[in-house]
Order: sequence, then C-alpha cells, then structure tokens
Amino acid sequence: MNWLAHLFLSEENIDFQVGNILADPLKAKPWNNSSYELQKGMRTHILIDSFSDKDIHFIQSKKRLKEKGILRGIVIDFTYDYLLTKNWDKFCNVTLKEFRNQFYTNSVENNYPSFPKQVLINIKNKKLLNFDTYENLEDSLRRVDMRVSSRLSKRDSALSYLPLIKDNIEKLEEDFLDFFPKLCEEVKKDLNSSKLNHWKI
Repeated sequence: MNWLAHLFLSEENIDFQVGNILADPLKAKPWNNSSYELQKGMRTHILIDSFSDKDIHFIQSKKRLKEKGILRGIVIDFTYDYLLTKNWDKFCNVTLKEFRNQFYTNSVENNYPSFPKQVLINIKNKKLLNFDTYENLEDSLRRVDMRVSSRLSKRDSALSYLPLIKDNIEKLEEDFLDFFPKLCEEVKKDLNSSKLNHWKI
C-alpha cells in the first residue's frame, strides 16, 4: 500500500499519520525526541507491508501484471491507492477531498516546527496523495522510475506496467476489494478504535 492507504489506516493523530506514511523514506527510524504516536505509526506501517506481501490477493494482483518483475509490488501499491480512491465511499465517512485537506491543514510547517526539514518537504508534497485519475497514477509511476538506479532501470520500469494495469483493471479491483477489508481488520487489532472515526468498516 502507498501513502493514501497508509494515511487512511492511521489513528486520527498527526504524529501517528506522519510515522505511518513516512516509515519507508525514514527507514522506520524515528528521529530523536519523536513522539510515541509517531513510533506507533511506523510500527503500523511495517505491519501493513508485512500483511500485504503475504496476502493471496495482493500476490495474485502482481501476477496479473507479470509473472516476474522487480517493481511489481511497488506498482500494485500505487494501483491499490488508485483503486482506494475509486471505492473511497465504501470505507471512509468523509469525502476524499476533505480527508486530504484535513491532513494538510494539520501538518503545515508552522504547526510542527520540531519535524525535520526533509519530513516537512515530504508531507507538503500534495502529489503523493493524488491517485484519483489514471494521469495521476501515471505521474506517480514516472516518479518511481526517476528514483530507481540506472542498473535497475535497465531491468524494469514502473511506467511499463501502465498498459497492463489498464487491461486488467477490473480483476485488479476485484482483488483489491477482497484484500482491503481484510487488511483493515488486521490493522484494527493494533489500533485505538476510538481514533478511527473516519472508518466505515
């Protein structure tokens, strides 16, 4: 799962949310004096990734694109965020626009001067939560390709999966709709239910 799903699968606490969505770029290492909530968010991120990697529907989605491919898992992460936007009302009590705006309103730099600069730069990049069109999905895959090493780019490309996503989108959506409620139930075991008021399920 990518940024949007990790944000949704968070308690309603900005430190928790930041820890959950930024665990990868921060290598799950909280900075000095970071809060318990931020550290808990990072642990939740790890739980989400571990569950996803082993889930039969997630694995099936990867196989729908290619039997092999180094970037398949990353591409499905982004595709599932796209599919989450398409099925948002099934899972969330607030609109997608309102949900994203609430996060950005609560995470502006002036409110969180203790956050490291690189963290704030990541948080304020609104493109990282925009997956509601094929064009935005394509843009996200292009950014992946810009970050991979030249060695890896010779073996695989995130953008090369886009036609395969379009050709298999209905089956991928079926996989997602089987997968995501299970993921929610798994994550919910470790969360404070009173801080999940945005969840419908």
